[in-house]
Amino acid sequence: MTAPDPDSSFSCDPRLPGEPTPVWLAEPADAALDEPPADATGGPVDESADESVPALTTDHTVDVCVVGAGIAGLSTALELRERGKTVAVLERDRIAAGITGKSTAKLTSQHGAIYDYLRREFGRRETKQYAAVQEEAIDAVERRIEEFGIDCGFERQPSYLYGNDRDTIEREADAAKLAGLPATFVTSVPPFERAQAAVRFDDQAWFHPRQYLLGIADVLQEDDGAAVYEGTRVTDVESGTPCRVQTESATVTAEQVVLATGFPILDRAGYFARMHPKRSYVLALRLDGEPPEGMYYRTGDNYRSVRTYRGAGGGEDGSNGGENDDSDSRGDGSNNGDSEALLLVGGENHKTGQGGSTAERYRTLLEWARERFPVESVAYRWSNQDYKPVDKVPFVGRVGAGAQNVYVATGFRGWGMTNGVAAGQLLAALIDGRKPPERKLFDPMRVTPKASAGKTITENVDAVSEFATDWLRALLTPELRSLDPGEGTVIRSGGKPVACARDADGDLHATSAVCTHMYCLVEWNDAECSWDCPCHGSRFAPDGEVLQGPANEGLSSASIDDGGGGGGVGDSAGAETGVSIDIDRGGVGSGSGSEERDGGEGED
Repeated sequence: MTAPDPDSSFSCDPRLPGEPTPVWLAEPADAALDEPPADATGGPVDESADESVPALTTDHTVDVCVVGAGIAGLSTALELRERGKTVAVLERDRIAAGITGKSTAKLTSQHGAIYDYLRREFGRRETKQYAAVQEEAIDAVERRIEEFGIDCGFERQPSYLYGNDRDTIEREADAAKLAGLPATFVTSVPPFERAQAAVRFDDQAWFHPRQYLLGIADVLQEDDGAAVYEGTRVTDVESGTPCRVQTESATVTAEQVVLATGFPILDRAGYFARMHPKRSYVLALRLDGEPPEGMYYRTGDNYRSVRTYRGAGGGEDGSNGGENDDSDSRGDGSNNGDSEALLLVGGENHKTGQGGSTAERYRTLLEWARERFPVESVAYRWSNQDYKPVDKVPFVGRVGAGAQNVYVATGFRGWGMTNGVAAGQLLAALIDGRKPPERKLFDPMRVTPKASAGKTITENVDAVSEFATDWLRALLTPELRSLDPGEGTVIRSGGKPVACARDADGDLHATSAVCTHMYCLVEWNDAECSWDCPCHGSRFAPDGEVLQGPANEGLSSASIDDGGGGGGVGDSAGAETGVSIDIDRGGVGSGSGSEERDGGEGED
């Protein structure tokens, strides 16, 4: 099973119910992890998980290099191949094992209360464009499933946006209808009868995202003009004619490059200041009885997301919904053979590195679910990180000035299943020399002062405030305090902030507490056992390795002698002299870049 924390040397025990892994990646879906696959030259590759997908070990030349094998990256690659472009896809981890694999996998054009906002801030034409590309994305996934015979539990379902502000819901329903969407205003919202009103979207869908993308990867791998590489970390991207993408062991030369990662590994347009990161949480619950039909989303700052997962098949009769019904035709366990129905409940979102205990958010989410459903137990739990543009529209197009022939897809705001597919269609069209009308709406270089000015100022003031407050707290904090297993804190040593965490075995781990992106101080995430930056969302393992950008380098290491572990930092000596801290100059994970595992989404 996938380890709950990316640092295998750190044993994390937050004492929460459920297996700490997304249902899409759960055993036996990841059974192949125990046997690393062969790389392109026949040697073992630790990072890769799928026996049929190698790592890149030799230089390669293609028309387009796509970085990231989530739904945005693989959708782009497939669209490009259909336009005759040769393609190489580079994935740091495994296909769909990152942000895509941590979503709740709703294929819906219902993205919260978005259409009334778009109508007011962008205009009716742009609202229709946004709606049209989302609906086309759902249909495109269905066509691919039928064309390639992919077993991924695709099923059409209604989707409800519900709440108690009737006026807001009525305006959203009206705006969605005018945008051409199958929207209906309703006042009955089972199983949430206490809600005052809802917008119902018909003919939306859910599916198993990893099964779907493994099927797409198979199609690409069987094509002589395409290649997909797992366990391949990108360390640098050089724009130009041609572009060059550097990895740890080889170079890809390409006419164009697409960055389909959660946060762009090449920031030429100030993305860190134009979108902010948020984390959200999901519980997969066993119920005493049948879970509800349909998909549900409660609007508001503290949203709630609900959908049913039917196990391996996903269809109403337990079938896979595709042509092939083998329990594991791929041989990697991606079809887990478990027809158990689970209820997926998501929410408790907050800005990364802010908001207190993350473990407590799981508990709050479970309490909310127990009040509304007959919960028997928690099967799985996981979290995700998404990026929200200040004007709420994704960035899809050229990455920015000074980066010739490099394109980006990011800022999906938690709705990456349809936005990722739509991004693939738009990017392929742009690279092919076409000019789709929606390109201006999604242009990363767009200027939208009416929609974004206030939010841009607010978010950047918040980042500055976090920077100042955390540094002041660190400088005034006593140098030592006790740490129980699973706890982490920032202490002061010689005027320098040091991040210390104790694992479940009682061993102490220490790094610099200064984020390598813009020098904010990290905060301990007690549910995922990671160090999270409250300014721009970079995340680090307890050993300092970069987990998520925008940071490009890991936290500097520090050595601590706490007398053999136990109750507290330095407790064996009983004084400040019991701790010896030496912060190295070099960063852990330097050169790993902010390449995340795939394109970004969470609520859907």
